[in-house]
Parts: sequence; C-alpha cells; structure tokens
Amino acid sequence: MSTTTLTRIAAVAMTLLASGVMAQQSAPAAAAPPMTAAELETGKKIYFERCAGCHGVLRKGATGKNLEPHWTKKLADGSTQEGGTLKLGTQRLDKIIALGTEGGMVNYDDILTKEEIDIMARYIQQPPPVPPEFSLKDMEASWKLLVPVDQRPKAQQNKINLKNVFAVTLRDTGELALIDGDTKQIWKILKTGYAVHISRLSASGRYVYTVGRDGLVTLIDMWFAEPTTVATIRMGSDARSVDTSKFKGFEDKYLIGGTYWPPQYSIMEGETLKPLKIVSTRGMTVDGEYHPEPRVASIVSSQIKPEWVVNVKETGQILLVDYSDIKNLKTTTIESAKFLHDGGWDASKRYFMVAANASHKVAAVDTKTGKLAALIDTAKIPHPGRGANFNHPKYGPVWATGHLGGAAVSLISTASDKPADAKYKQYNWKVVEELKMPGAGNLFVKTHPKSKNLWADLPMNPERENAESVYVYSLADLSKAPVKLDVAKDSGLPQTKALRRAVHPEYSQDGTEVWISLWGGKTDQSAIVIYDDKTLKLKKVITDPKMITPTGKFNVWNTQHDIY
Repeated sequence: MSTTTLTRIAAVAMTLLASGVMAQQSAPAAAAPPMTAAELETGKKIYFERCAGCHGVLRKGATGKNLEPHWTKKLADGSTQEGGTLKLGTQRLDKIIALGTEGGMVNYDDILTKEEIDIMARYIQQPPPVPPEFSLKDMEASWKLLVPVDQRPKAQQNKINLKNVFAVTLRDTGELALIDGDTKQIWKILKTGYAVHISRLSASGRYVYTVGRDGLVTLIDMWFAEPTTVATIRMGSDARSVDTSKFKGFEDKYLIGGTYWPPQYSIMEGETLKPLKIVSTRGMTVDGEYHPEPRVASIVSSQIKPEWVVNVKETGQILLVDYSDIKNLKTTTIESAKFLHDGGWDASKRYFMVAANASHKVAAVDTKTGKLAALIDTAKIPHPGRGANFNHPKYGPVWATGHLGGAAVSLISTASDKPADAKYKQYNWKVVEELKMPGAGNLFVKTHPKSKNLWADLPMNPERENAESVYVYSLADLSKAPVKLDVAKDSGLPQTKALRRAVHPEYSQDGTEVWISLWGGKTDQSAIVIYDDKTLKLKKVITDPKMITPTGKFNVWNTQHDIY
C-alpha cells in the first residue's frame, strides 16, 4: 500500500481509538499490549500481505477465524475464559501463528522471524484500522491508459504460440512471468500488482488481465513483439477477481473486478480499463444479519447469457449480474451459504460450482434458470480453485474439490442435459465418492479432457513431505492409492529450513504436461517443475533466479476456454 493510504488508515484507526469504538464486553478486557509506531506499521503490512485474505480486513473472519480484540485479548484480571469463550492473549497467539492450525493455516515460523511473530501476536489485539473507501472518482484518478487501442498492433507481431503461454504469478515481487510453454523459456516478466491472485484471458486470447491483492488491475497485450502493459487501474486496497464479458456480441466489451476492500465490484471498459460503474455489496447475510465487509470472492463470465456470476463471501449471496445494459443494471440474487470463496464451471458450462468453505458446503448455481440447483454438504473447508471435471465410470460427470480442512478430494455428481447421462440423475448434486489424501491442506485439484489423471496439491499441510509433494490419481482406477511426486526433490534444489510448497498444478494446452510451482521463500530459489502427464516423469525444471515465489499459473488456452 502507498504511504498516503497507510497514513489515511492510521488516521481512521486513531479516530476509532479516540471515540472508543470497540466491542463491548460483559467483563473488562485488558488493555492491548503496547506497540511502537514502527511495530504497528510492520504489523499492518504483514497483516495485509499474509492474513487479511482469510480473516478479513476488519478481522471478522471467513475462511479463517474471527480475530477481533474481544477474544484475542485476555481479560483485565489475566484470565483466559469468559462464559466458556477462550480469550487468547499474546503467548497463545504467538504459538498459533508460529505453528499453524489443523484447519488450514500454515506455520509462519519459516516465513516470519520470531520478532515479526511477536509483533503479529500483539498487533491483532489492537482495534482493527478501517481502510478508506474507494470511489469512482478514485478509480478515475488511478487509471492509466498507456497505449490507446488505435496504437496497438493490428496483428500478432511475434511468433510465440500464444495458446500455450503460461501466465505465472511471482507473488512477493509483484510481477507476472509469461513463459513460452513450447520452449519453456521466460518470454517476459512484467510489473503488476502485489501477489497477483488470478490471471484471466480476453475472449480472443490476446489480452491478459491480472489483479493484485493491492487492488491493481493490469492489462497486458501479447500481440506486441514483446508483451506490453497497455493500461492499469486500481479498484481499491484489496482485491481478488476479474473477468471479461464473453457472451456473443459482448466479447471483451466490459471487464468486471471484485474487491475485498471496499466490499464492492467495479465495471470497466474491457480494452482500456476506463471505469464505468461501482456497485456496493454491503448488506444482509443469508442469516438475516447486516455485515459491513461482504467481500467479492470469485467472478466468472457466462457463455450462455450476458451475465457474470459474482460470489459475495460473507453474505453467502450469489449475484447474477446482467451486463447487457449497465446503465440499468439487473441483478438476480441467489441465497446459498457463507462463506463463498472460489469455484468453477461443471463440464456443461451451465452450472457454476462454488465453495462456501467455512460452511463446509458447495453451492451449484443453474445459470440457465437463474436459480440455486443444490447446496451440497462436503468435508471441512472445500477449496477447489476452479475444480476438476471428468467422467466417473460409475457416477458419470463429476466435479472435484479438495479441502483445506479435510483429508479428502470430494467428487460431486453434476447434472447433464445429454440423453446418455440420464442414467446418472439419481446421483446428481451428491458427494458420490471421497478420495483419500494423506492430510488436509489442499488448495487445487486439476485434470484435462485429454488426461487420465487427477492432480492434487497439499501446500498448506504442516508436514514437509506433504507440502512439498503432489498426489496423482488414476482416473482409470480411483480405488488405487495416488502416486506421490516429491516435487521439491525432483527440482534438484538443495533443501532449506523453510518449506518449498508445491502448489497449483496446471496443464499445457494439449494436456500432455503438468506444471507445478515450487514456492520457496523470498531469499530461496524457487522453481517451476514440469512433469509428463502420461508417464509422471520429470520433463523440465525452470530455476531462473528471476523466478521468485511463483504461485498460480494460468495456461492461456485452458483459462480462455474454462478447461479444468
């Protein structure tokens, strides 16, 4: 965040402290542990980079626990219990941060120093500062049209096979590496927002859109001789999702972006990022309670209607936003469950499957009828990424999700309009099978229409042997135990104290290769490790020094066409 933004946040925090705005307790709480101004700034920065995504800017919780001071602080008399509610205190918070939890929180003792862990244990006992709002005028002020549309190439000026390019997030440097999937060479590294959460492709496959956790959207044109950033805009101070308009006649006319803070979504011109409209998502949850921070999680674009599916995390509301007339915006609101996170299309592209992860459910939305098709109970904390689609020999079309909090990959039977699939109707919208994993902590599962395998990672597992490996299931015989691939060992890199987490399998365009990020620390060499999908043999390791903290990878063709 900029110095100006941090100053505004600090000013709001001081106002809250002066006015005494904090949770009221039946017994007096202890004063927050003392912190210097420098420690507060360090805590604020670390919380934004590492914690806010799961626990929320206001610390009200979602995927992660509520971290408001009314239960992170001990009581004034030093006790840690009140009416059966545990009050944490500095010592216990220190251990939780250092060692992680079985619910999917990683251990930070190999990411943060002891001093930083102590700062965070004290920081989350302070009242949470409230960031400033972000208006259309603020977006307009941040917008930079670097290369107007009429000054861009009329045809592709390079010989790169754009369909097999991989957009790779370099998390901690705030960069995106575009890698030629055919040659395995880094084509270009471009500056983007911090910790890009996703890369999305234009309907044509020409443009890459990235969104950083700092709210910065970057538009990259791959038709130049070298990829070129042609526009940027900031949507707020914390963001996760973007997608274009894909319906026939609206291809790339609009871009939608969702923010965690402020809780709202924004509509922009697809080819320029010119801001057009902001819509707030503050409101009532599915339980009938007001929530001040309903963050916009995943967004996908329908290919059967001029609609976006917008998932609002804290409220449990799924919005179908009709973009055919943005001046007179029509929105269908579908009730599901808290707390909506990520998801993807089923094989038919009619049903959107989204994890309500802290509710341990998956919601299936029928975008043809505009209604909820089902709300499915699953293992703890489903986290599908975009999920994985394949045909099960017994249950027909299924969609798979892994779990942050459960040691399983859940297979959910999905509905199909194909006459040949009518025999599977009895299984629809049920978890028909759970594939055993060696522990919790999965983030992504992935397959491909041309593959006979299902890949699953375990980067959030506390055990090194799991976090540094991936597991491959044979779709021909799901009763067999998965094959374990030690990605860290296969990389050839020396072992370090900090884990190198194997994360986010992604297929090549033709489905013959799987790329895995080996996510090390800022000062450790990271890598992209590439396997042959058929033989599971190592094919290539990309260990360029510029490959710093790689995480998500998005193959152009697969992302453009929602293949997973």
